[in-house]
Amino acid sequence: MLENNVNWRELAFHHIPRMLIDEREPFRPVRVGVTVLTETGPSPSFKRMLEVDGERVGAVIEYAVYWDYDITHLYDLEHMWIFLSPQGTVVDCEASFHGTYLKGIAPGKTNVGSSGRISLYCQPGKHAYSALRELFDLLPSLHQATGEHAGKDGVLEPDMLRGTYKTLPDADELAAEHLRGFRFDIAGTYIPFEWTPDLLVCWEELKREIPARMKDLLNRLREQKHSGASSR
Repeated sequence: MLENNVNWRELAFHHIPRMLIDEREPFRPVRVGVTVLTETGPSPSFKRMLEVDGERVGAVIEYAVYWDYDITHLYDLEHMWIFLSPQGTVVDCEASFHGTYLKGIAPGKTNVGSSGRISLYCQPGKHAYSALRELFDLLPSLHQATGEHAGKDGVLEPDMLRGTYKTLPDADELAAEHLRGFRFDIAGTYIPFEWTPDLLVCWEELKREIPARMKDLLNRLREQKHSGASSR
């Protein structure tokens, strides 16, 4: 892994896929935790192995895209992987999709621009990635998620962060009430999200930041609820 390489941010920013979001998407990513692997090993934040064979693949760039919000729960971590040849050219892409991952290059390379940059569609509200926009239309709960299901999952706390921020007894209730205020109708028109270099940090830095962000968010939601109740 090359987290300490002075050029890792430049390399990752150069290759980060273009992300297309619904024009009514209420949320934006907060940070991207980057890991660069130059040998086969486990992803530090997703349950999978990343293969670097030294022939076709010389390095893998992992982008762990963190959002405070998913429309059905607080805390959301999505992933994109760019596979580079030993010479540094992009040879493959994969991206997370509801706990698994899909190929990130569409048949016929229809989502690869003239510069070689890959574009990925982001599911409205839920943020799963797809090389094909039409894939989202096959999801039975596509519109329910951004409507009646908003907030239904409360607060997510993955195993790797277990016990670090979901400490309030009413955390799920606070999250559900807050997220219901973000319900929206999907437009179906996608616009590019503009990445900036300052969003990219090494994964370990992001892993340390997430619990602090989540604790602060939950405490603020609780304070808002109590202040609202006392003013009535």
